[in-house]
Amino acid sequence: MFLRFAACLALALAIVVPAEARPFTAKDMATLDRMSDPHISPDGRFIAYNVRSTDWDANRGVNALWVMERGAAGSPPRLIRDQEKAGTQPRWSDDGAWLYFLSSRSGSVQLWRAPAGGAEAKQVTNLPLDVAFYRLAPDSRTIVAAINVFPDCDTLACSKAKQEAKTKVKATGTIYDSATPRFWDTYLDGRYLNLFAIKLSADAPATDAKALTRNYQADIVSRPEGDDSSFIVTPDSANVIFGARPSGSAQGLGDPSSLYIVPIDGSAAVRRIDSTATTSDEAPALSPDGAQLAFLSQTGSVFAAPRAHVMLRDTKSGKTRDLAPNFDRSPTRLDWSTDGTTLYAVADDVGQTRIFAINTTNGAAKPLTGDGHVSGLDVGRSALIYSRDALDSPSQVYALGDNGAAHQLTHVGEETLAQTPMSSYEQFSFTGWNGETVHGFVMKPTDFKSGHKYPVAFLIHGGPYGSFGNAWSYRWNPQVWAGMGYASVMIDFHGSSGYGEAFAKSIIGHWGDRPLEDLQKGWTYALAQYPFLDGDHACALGGSYVGYMIDWIAGNWAKPWKCLVDHDGVFDIRLMSYSTDIPGFQQAQNDAPTWSAPDVVERFNPIDHVAEWSAPILVVHSGTDDRVPLDQGMGAYGAAQLRHVPSELLYFPDENHWVLKPQNSVMWYATVQAWMKRWLGN
Repeated sequence: MFLRFAACLALALAIVVPAEARPFTAKDMATLDRMSDPHISPDGRFIAYNVRSTDWDANRGVNALWVMERGAAGSPPRLIRDQEKAGTQPRWSDDGAWLYFLSSRSGSVQLWRAPAGGAEAKQVTNLPLDVAFYRLAPDSRTIVAAINVFPDCDTLACSKAKQEAKTKVKATGTIYDSATPRFWDTYLDGRYLNLFAIKLSADAPATDAKALTRNYQADIVSRPEGDDSSFIVTPDSANVIFGARPSGSAQGLGDPSSLYIVPIDGSAAVRRIDSTATTSDEAPALSPDGAQLAFLSQTGSVFAAPRAHVMLRDTKSGKTRDLAPNFDRSPTRLDWSTDGTTLYAVADDVGQTRIFAINTTNGAAKPLTGDGHVSGLDVGRSALIYSRDALDSPSQVYALGDNGAAHQLTHVGEETLAQTPMSSYEQFSFTGWNGETVHGFVMKPTDFKSGHKYPVAFLIHGGPYGSFGNAWSYRWNPQVWAGMGYASVMIDFHGSSGYGEAFAKSIIGHWGDRPLEDLQKGWTYALAQYPFLDGDHACALGGSYVGYMIDWIAGNWAKPWKCLVDHDGVFDIRLMSYSTDIPGFQQAQNDAPTWSAPDVVERFNPIDHVAEWSAPILVVHSGTDDRVPLDQGMGAYGAAQLRHVPSELLYFPDENHWVLKPQNSVMWYATVQAWMKRWLGN
């Protein structure tokens, strides 16, 4: 039953017994309930969101769908799904009568719906294959779903049969002829996330779907982090618009994506909206009246940090303009206001991630949110809600009022957080490479006492396009190091996002010098500015690009560090440029193909500086990491061992570029803590 746990949970939420404060730990982080994907009902009464809890013994996350009622003072959230095979991706029908969601309750991932009030749910689809993502047409008669299929198949049954036949073949060899036979953590098998239209019926679950993108050989929702913002249904429920790389293009080369349109009834083939565009276009968003198509557009290689321009296209004339040419930020998503006068854009901005309101007439952009990191955003007819997290808070649902004030609506994980007060932090700035301003953050350890000195975790963000800004992380979380007793310093070096296109692009061809100069100057500034930092007892840590930087530091700036931690890092750029699942990225970063400019590659290649290695180094790598393949980590560890540098290797055979399993995450932190304690003596 929908409400079977509601009374017990309401009581549990109402009675939160204060506990003695203690440090925040890696297990606290791994087991903390996680809120995501909030959506507001059209009338503004309800907000649905996902909460992922942790089944520690099963070593996995468990999703639950929650609904809270706005305006009911003191009313706890109401659970509408039990935690067994629970729901995800809550979406409201346009009339607000129904809440749709995905659930595996039937044995496969299918679409379900429940009345807005929270009665028993009913299954909406019973398809042969799992539904990955979906969009509800405004008329509520059709669902557009992204499903993993063989694109040459006419039906879902065909794809299922084809996959089942492949599993019965005893020979295990596979022949590839594309430049990228694998992606992220999986070898490609000829299936892609394509779009299907599903007619809804009040009588029985739909068992079939109409292929809208047959023979389209590319993922229409990118993996591993894509979502339903990749495609939209037009306001008249007649067409579907999506952004994707070209059909048949090799994954991982960075081919530009384009916008396409297809009738929702499948009566015509997919058509490219602008057949002459040379830009990479994605994230379509239609105005409420369907007259204007907003999208994000990048010029040049998508792997070279081009700014995402906010574009507006008249759907009748095709006339397109850059809405905010002076807005030097790169949004990741766009949403329209209900009156069609404003576009809401989410973008990194000087160590924060904010919602910007862009006037659709004059292109003026202004931030609506302050500090912290905004992720999920949903625009209702009466309110704007979003997810916000920060260095001292996991993600919670907020509402933005008419007066511009933000109001926190959820307190997910409050039982744990009440026991583990978060450590304080502050942002600072200094003069870095080329005399330009660079920003960073410093966090104090738990139980900080003025006048004391504390060992330091010098945490460096990966990407390199990213930010170690004011955001909560379930992989690299400074609060865990604070709980261990360490202060943390984080620098947004040149190449980081949120500081303008030129700042981000400055790292191209300069992996080893400009960012390193920022890190060195930032470290010097932090030691002078914050006397509680013990510069003689510090460890530098990082993953991915920063695993590269750790290996580079080992041969070029080892003196300040008593120890190093290299997680899934690049050790040999030359081999990396050929073996990674995204070789287009490495070519863009080198500003030339490796074979045509080997001197550029070797200029900042860590493998060429192993003779200078001396600092103790912990190497962590995972067996299914195709982004930075295993040989990179094994090479770094082998180099340290052959040089008789104190070193250890932590290997996860069942993880990819991220350590996701709860018990593995806790083991990761425990290993890092033991390594730091060994060399820093804390």
